[in-house]
Amino acid sequence: MTQTINLAKKDIPKQWYNIAADLPSPPPPILGPDGKPITPDMLAPVFPMNLIEQEVSTERWIDIPEEILEILSLWRPAPLKRATRLEQYLKTPAKIYYKDESVSPAGSHKPNTAVAQAWYNKQFGIEKLTTETGAGQWGSALSFACSLIGLECKIYMVRISFDQKPLRKTMMRVWGGKCFASPSPHTNFGREILKKMPDTPGSLGIAISEAIEDAVNDTSGKTRYSLGSVLNHVMLHQTVIGLEAKEQLKLINEKLPDVIIGCAGGGSNFAGLAFPFLYDKINGADITIIPTEPTACPTLTRGPFTYDFGDTACQTPLIAMYTLGHNFVPPPIHAGGLRYHGMSPLVSHATKLGLFQPMALDQLKCYQAALTWARTEGTICAPETSHAIACAIDQANKAKDEGKEKVILFNYSGHGLMDLMGYEKFLDDQLTEYHLPEEYLNKSLESIKDLPQV
Repeated sequence: MTQTINLAKKDIPKQWYNIAADLPSPPPPILGPDGKPITPDMLAPVFPMNLIEQEVSTERWIDIPEEILEILSLWRPAPLKRATRLEQYLKTPAKIYYKDESVSPAGSHKPNTAVAQAWYNKQFGIEKLTTETGAGQWGSALSFACSLIGLECKIYMVRISFDQKPLRKTMMRVWGGKCFASPSPHTNFGREILKKMPDTPGSLGIAISEAIEDAVNDTSGKTRYSLGSVLNHVMLHQTVIGLEAKEQLKLINEKLPDVIIGCAGGGSNFAGLAFPFLYDKINGADITIIPTEPTACPTLTRGPFTYDFGDTACQTPLIAMYTLGHNFVPPPIHAGGLRYHGMSPLVSHATKLGLFQPMALDQLKCYQAALTWARTEGTICAPETSHAIACAIDQANKAKDEGKEKVILFNYSGHGLMDLMGYEKFLDDQLTEYHLPEEYLNKSLESIKDLPQV
């Protein structure tokens, strides 16, 4: 029987945890176009100052406003579950726990930061948010948050996901969001890309460029841009996941996990679970922490750690991160939320310090793991989440081979009920293995050869 560990509503974390306070060394600074560290006011045309303050903060704990807690309580605390049926199927001595973030109204972890970002923008006097989305989970989450808080929401959705996942667009529309395929004819950069590559599947880098251009071109000053991953304040808001998980494990007198796993595209759901436990690892706990990514977009496992732009049009500051190059257009795999060329600077820095052990997995292996999961635990996961499940299965089998009773914890970052087309193609043998060719990677990295090095 699957074991569910719930916390009471009163036990929702009242503060976010900021890993920047505890890293052994600070990440390299963000640089402006002149190669010098940026100042907070340089970000003001894009983000409200109250979020910029969180972005640069090194305070360990940051209070969560009551109004945000009230909305989060619609679905939080999220359950921690033990996958006993999967354990039995694998015949493993390992205990497999997962934090179920699929219970949010939008079906993923994304509303944890969407609600916070919408609320802070509203407090700052902003009336409209623009954003990008890959698979559509972030666009859905921000549309949901804006509908509750009273903001307009405009979303640029990566073209391949716009076509593959039409019901995601419907979800956004239900919550009042306006969704456009990216690249689009609505921005100068979108028109430029369409002229060069009319059949492009698009990328998160392109969609980010369009959303930023849209925001900064509003002469009224009432529009800002909102990012669903990568940035420090997004990682911060997601730490409610790991903070709850720690309390839930204590509730059943379970030890700290031996292995912690999350899929990583920009890094937010992974960091949300991992950062509160990374504190323990930094302070001596023996924990293996694994961010998983696709072999088609192997940012952490094959990209260099260097300065790069967060978007294709080079409108963002230069961020020190693992990257495949800002011109990288990933192949049209179904895990659309993992098709980003870069990675959270905090996740990147911790990886560079040797605190994380990233792993790349092929989409066929991940879909097979998703089927195993559905046929044991019952739920249909998002293609992104399948990367964490595949890794958890590998780790459980490793524990069996070693004869060790390990505790494995992963983040079930979202359900896959809007992603059934990918499952259909897998079941019909229409998907193939895809490992990013070295020559394709090298060509993409040409775009960053003249940028500053870390």
